Amino acid sequence: MLRSFLIYLSQAGWAQKMVTGWSFAWNVASRFIAGESTEEAINVVKELNAKGINATLDHLGEHTSTADEAAESTDEILAILDAIQESGVRAGVSIKLTQIGMGLDTGICQGNLRRILDRAKEYKNFVRIDIEDTPYTDMTIAAYNAMLEIGFTPETVGMAVQSYLFRAEDDVKKMLENGTTFRLIKGAYKEPPEVAFPKKADVDANFDLLTKILMDASLEQGSTISEDQRVPPIPAIATQDDKRVEFAKQYAQKIGLDRNAFEFQMLHGIRRDLQMQLNEEGYKVRVYVPFGTQWYPYFMRRLAERPANLWFFMSNFFKK
Repeated sequence: MLRSFLIYLSQAGWAQKMVTGWSFAWNVASRFIAGESTEEAINVVKELNAKGINATLDHLGEHTSTADEAAESTDEILAILDAIQESGVRAGVSIKLTQIGMGLDTGICQGNLRRILDRAKEYKNFVRIDIEDTPYTDMTIAAYNAMLEIGFTPETVGMAVQSYLFRAEDDVKKMLENGTTFRLIKGAYKEPPEVAFPKKADVDANFDLLTKILMDASLEQGSTISEDQRVPPIPAIATQDDKRVEFAKQYAQKIGLDRNAFEFQMLHGIRRDLQMQLNEEGYKVRVYVPFGTQWYPYFMRRLAERPANLWFFMSNFFKK
């Protein structure tokens, strides 16, 4: 009930207007959001890089309503790629396709996506296509496949997959045939019971299954992180869950998977202790760094992932 309410609030314009007007809300959210400007985000990435941790920059925003807005969002993402190149930081970018026109027009979205991938390819950088709620899953995969068909490769563009979806295993197996790299997450949207596991235990079990499938593929295909650390290997295990992390570590050891052949991904401002612990143990760690003025929906979805996160976020705010 609380999770559904928080997701509702993440989409409610009246709630966004009210909450973003509270200085306390930004004080809490700013622990997990790297400022509102590209410059602020790049500075956060520099700090992470100095500690041996890589990054993915995410300019927050989604569901543009006009072609002009989609083009503007595309230009902003191109500017982020430029800033990464100019600063020399070890980072790629993550994008949501509704941000660049998906839901408006297939041609607009794919045209904007191609512009972004052209720039990433020029810089030998990497773009992660994020997965949104299920009305957009098939369109997202279709856009990704369209990019492969015109010549882009998994060295330039990759996907995300949500373990709470029933379809996740089939999607992963099919796209692994093309060497697709994946960011494995649990999922942060409210989905109907006919498409997603309603119980956390089932979501966790599927997460571990997908971890095995991705690690097996990485071993078989000889996937490794790029020398400059920008292009990730096939499996990016995106979790702050100690049990999921331990399962991944043990399975990698069991099959003899090199630590350059997978990475852990975590969210900026959460479990910094675990990030540093894994880094010190010799694992590749990449932190997802969101920034921008459109922080409210992202922040509310983080709270909604588990109602316990309400306390988790508040306690982390006071934890160094």
